[in-house]
Amino acid sequence: MSLWLRFETGGAEHFGTLDGETVTVWTGDMFAAPTRTSLQCPRADVRLLMPCRPGKMIGLWNNFHERAVKEELHRPEHPLYFLKSANSYARHGDPIRRPVGYGGAVVFEAELGIVIGRRCAGVSVEDAPASIFGYTCVNDVTARDLMRLDPAFVHWTRAKGFDTFGVFGPVIATGLDPARLRVRAVVDGEERQNYPVADMFFSPAEIVSRISHDMTLEPGDVIACGTSVGAGAMPDGATVEVAIDGIGSLVNRFG
Repeated sequence: MSLWLRFETGGAEHFGTLDGETVTVWTGDMFAAPTRTSLQCPRADVRLLMPCRPGKMIGLWNNFHERAVKEELHRPEHPLYFLKSANSYARHGDPIRRPVGYGGAVVFEAELGIVIGRRCAGVSVEDAPASIFGYTCVNDVTARDLMRLDPAFVHWTRAKGFDTFGVFGPVIATGLDPARLRVRAVVDGEERQNYPVADMFFSPAEIVSRISHDMTLEPGDVIACGTSVGAGAMPDGATVEVAIDGIGSLVNRFG
């Protein structure tokens, strides 16, 4: 297993791997045979960036059995998804900002994120894992009260596309079995979500395969796998942690 990250030090951007508190610098393309160097630096001396630069972030809805039962939702025949625009991306440690003029609920959603490692279109479920570089933590932030303002149209893009509402990182973990992972959300020290990835309707391989038949997926694209029970509103000033063993913790303050 490796933990990949992008970081800034000495006024320059780099990418590399994290081993304990030591960062090793690599060169080339993270997703295409990068080269390890002998350069190392302490984790404390670098500024973490987003671990990749997604061309698009895709988010799933209604992908967990437990949540579907609780909310009386049907099992979808195909992954139900939306897009989050690039302006929404935020890194570990960035503040999540309340939209100007909006006083309603802003909701955290702790999720596993798939990071695509190679261009793929129309791949089979069996071949899909070869297109997955690794996994990251995602907080799919939502201005919930904006979603159903118009009875004729659900405002997925508006509610989920505000600046800082697509939070992911801090690293990308490779070599993990996603079916063995649990996703946790902790708000101001209180655990609010703790659910198994294995409860998904569509596994990561199925998600990548199905969506790749709808659109071409590119290296660095992130797919948020959806969330289960327990997601809820963040109080202003709250600190929110999305934690997945084997990947790490994504921590941000709201407001």
